[in-house]
Amino acid sequence: MKRLWLNAHAATMRGGRYSIIEDAALLVEGGRIAWIGPRHEAPGGADETVDLGGTWITPGLIDCHTHAVFGGDRSGEFEMRLQGASYAEIAAAGGGIASTVRATRESSEDELLASAERRLRNLLRDGVTTVEIKSGYGLDLASERKMLRVARRLGERLPLTVRATCLAAHALPSEYAGRPDDYIEHICTELLPALAAEGLVDAVDAFCEHLAFSPAQVERVFQAATALGLPVKLHAEQLSSLGGSSLAARYRALSADHLEYMTEDDVRAMATAGTVAVLLPGAFYLLRETRLPPIDLLRRHGVAMAIASDLNPGTSPALSLRLMLNMACTSFRLTPEEALAGVTLHAARALGLDAELGSLEVGKRADFVAWDIQRPAELAYWLGGDLPKRVVRQGEDVR
Repeated sequence: MKRLWLNAHAATMRGGRYSIIEDAALLVEGGRIAWIGPRHEAPGGADETVDLGGTWITPGLIDCHTHAVFGGDRSGEFEMRLQGASYAEIAAAGGGIASTVRATRESSEDELLASAERRLRNLLRDGVTTVEIKSGYGLDLASERKMLRVARRLGERLPLTVRATCLAAHALPSEYAGRPDDYIEHICTELLPALAAEGLVDAVDAFCEHLAFSPAQVERVFQAATALGLPVKLHAEQLSSLGGSSLAARYRALSADHLEYMTEDDVRAMATAGTVAVLLPGAFYLLRETRLPPIDLLRRHGVAMAIASDLNPGTSPALSLRLMLNMACTSFRLTPEEALAGVTLHAARALGLDAELGSLEVGKRADFVAWDIQRPAELAYWLGGDLPKRVVRQGEDVR
């Protein structure tokens, strides 16, 4: 079946720019883009023609950093913080990540599936067609397996491409209190090999911070992942400068994420390695941070910048990727064009999917959104709401 989509303007995002085609047409065959260009140059032979009504089409949006699968919620802790409780006080009372770990371990797989599906349907309403889901709230083999199985099931149930990332090195579980090296050893020799053998892992992540794991401990995880043929990612430089992003670059990580405290040496290392900088304005906002990621340095050295929701129960309970576009523009001073590239082409690169997704180019998968807007900047302009749209995935309408 050859389907010709026409009567739309296209922000193709080729090369990370709008790369606009006015009065565009898009020929789709076998779920892929067979041709794209000005309508008057469109090839013949289509089996069906679809009128898009003068809309703007963009690639399907990509949320390249979420923790969408978890048990419970931490709205009570949010209220406690606003009433003056410190993070340390909340943690001492059994809150923080530990409370989410308990709730996740106690939840059944079906319960986790149902709650995560509700969250992801909000992202779907924003035009998201691809999402990454991290584990990291199980912190033992059975619970990490449960989370990653849910991620796989979500990809089967929803009109989404789902990439599953193992983040077992997220925090130290209570049963390993005082023994972080032993827990890292468990991840490297038992947990990761088992989950990889079951086909549940697309990438491996870790949290490199003074309140999580040291660069040396993270490197052991990276070595184990590399031995298993898995790409790596890293939560780095969110709260302090430990050189985590430079470590990620040495292992040619797909991405390093957060990055408020990265140095120019870190930026140079990431530029050389082609590692994507994933910016997370939701966490920056909710934590009321004041230290901005070094946006100008990232621009100067040509590091690709992705934007993601960081959907999680503690620091970014964000259910709208489009809201993150606005936050990236207002808080981090990205342009709307940079922000849109951050949830399309650069987000695809952060997942290792840029050969397939992220821009409207011949040979790529026909995932796109037809927006009833006047210009692409509107996607970063409106604060929330459900913009009128038509979502197409692999050349078929998403219902």
